[in-house]
Amino acid sequence: MKRMTAYMTAALISAGMMSAPAFAADAPAQGQAPAQATQAQASDFSDAQLEQFAAASQEIARISQDFAGKLQKADDETAKQSVRQEANDEMVGAVEDSGLEVATFNSIGQAVQNDPTLMKKVQKLAQENS
Repeated sequence: MKRMTAYMTAALISAGMMSAPAFAADAPAQGQAPAQATQAQASDFSDAQLEQFAAASQEIARISQDFAGKLQKADDETAKQSVRQEANDEMVGAVEDSGLEVATFNSIGQAVQNDPTLMKKVQKLAQENS
């Protein structure tokens, strides 16, 4: 479940950062009310974490683009699921390679979704690092 959550959040955030249509948000963490699950604030994260998030999001966007074609070429649902799992594994790896834990990445992703100022800050960091 943690890996799928990373995939959904990563896809959502990379889509948002690339100004593409948004995907469905992942469900709130188990045991939390929806309002509690989305109340992370910009002040909850260091600048270093936001930079790591921006870098991971850019890598996730690249991975997402790479796998979009593979997914379209997949013949059946089993093949599509295999492609999705491979993409998910690479996205989780990108998050972990950035130095963030998947849970932290997801928390930042939720905060970015709910805070336009934080989204702009992350977008600026992504532009500076590209």
